[in-house]
Amino acid sequence: MTKPTIRPDAQKVALIVDDSRAQRLIFAKHLQGWGYRTHEAGSGLHALEACSTQHFDLILSDWMMPEMDGLEFCRAFRAMQGDRYSYFILLTSKNDKTAVAEGLDVGADDFLPKPVSPVELRARITAGERLLAMEREVRAALEELQNLYDALDRDLMEARRLQQSLIRKRQHNFEGNTLSLLLQSSGHVGGDMVGTFIISTARIGVYAIDVSGHGVAAAMLGARVAGLFSGGEHHQNIVLIRDPGTGKPRAGAPHEVAARINDLMLEEFDTETYLTVVYADIDLRTGRLRLVQAGHPHPVIQRADGRIEYIGEGGLPIGLIPNASFATIEAQLMPGDRLLLYSDGITECTNQHAEEFGEEGLKTALAKLAHLKGVEFVDALKWELLHWSGKDEFEDDVSGALFEFNHAMQAPNAPPRYYRGVPVET
Repeated sequence: MTKPTIRPDAQKVALIVDDSRAQRLIFAKHLQGWGYRTHEAGSGLHALEACSTQHFDLILSDWMMPEMDGLEFCRAFRAMQGDRYSYFILLTSKNDKTAVAEGLDVGADDFLPKPVSPVELRARITAGERLLAMEREVRAALEELQNLYDALDRDLMEARRLQQSLIRKRQHNFEGNTLSLLLQSSGHVGGDMVGTFIISTARIGVYAIDVSGHGVAAAMLGARVAGLFSGGEHHQNIVLIRDPGTGKPRAGAPHEVAARINDLMLEEFDTETYLTVVYADIDLRTGRLRLVQAGHPHPVIQRADGRIEYIGEGGLPIGLIPNASFATIEAQLMPGDRLLLYSDGITECTNQHAEEFGEEGLKTALAKLAHLKGVEFVDALKWELLHWSGKDEFEDDVSGALFEFNHAMQAPNAPPRYYRGVPVET
């Protein structure tokens, strides 16, 4: 069945359905005098054919007709009706309440007893026009809302691309040691961020951030906090502080970094949102690992022989308590070991039975995927999680950073290295 065409002009259109040609002519004369363009049908079947190609503002139909009576026509018409509403008046000699209720039940808007009074007909049509006018206003408002939604959706898609661009590349190579990143928002944008930066010629910083909540506000705060870890000067990177003895930038201890972010959140960021962070300072020559866990899930080390170790002490989230104290945790990575930082979107992912993936699920996945490396591993972990949930999308943001310590970096004897044009010290 073809979609009814919508007339380009604003003239009202009525369909008169009656097996009596004389009755159709009488109604047509009245309706034309009231500003309607009229169409006629001698039966319910012919009326349905007309409605399949033309929209009518008003339908005036007799109840008693051969082949298909007015009640059957009304029921069939309502079943096929598109987005635009038509006001349906049944004309009948029936005046018992059961018949009226039956007509209303199949979709009639009003009834008129025969013989029809022109004055009463005009009054009923005027009431119908008020309803149609409101329907048009609602439809126009819905179309405007749809346009706004479409524009917002386009903006959010662009925001998603911009957020993903903050992770310039998914894998970083540090002279044979690799860092692979995973970022999957539950919606268009999310509050998770992961990344890395160079501390010195033989040290890197790795961070994972999870802002409470979802959406644009969480994404903006996540990007802002991630920006605190960029740059190679102490006034650009919150990790770097000026050494009073040498006057050169040096990296603060991880617990000091968490405290500085916490102070900044409470003193300068105008938000009631909090976040969790894990920040790791990794020495590429020795495998020495120093990290702070501020409310983030416990980091996990997978040893070269497959053993799994969860480290960290939990810690307080960032942005809740003034002067909160944090602790630096130390661990030792050996060649072949790898460190995984991840958000609670992984461990708190639920399946169809409301069971969480949990640390045990992650431990099982790490063992299953132990043969995979780098980006292949983090992508496989994401698919394991989707398979567990039984859904096409995550209900929470999912992020992770996998550092693989493949070998100890040799002490550099080369000229000083530069990071974004800024010399970095060992």
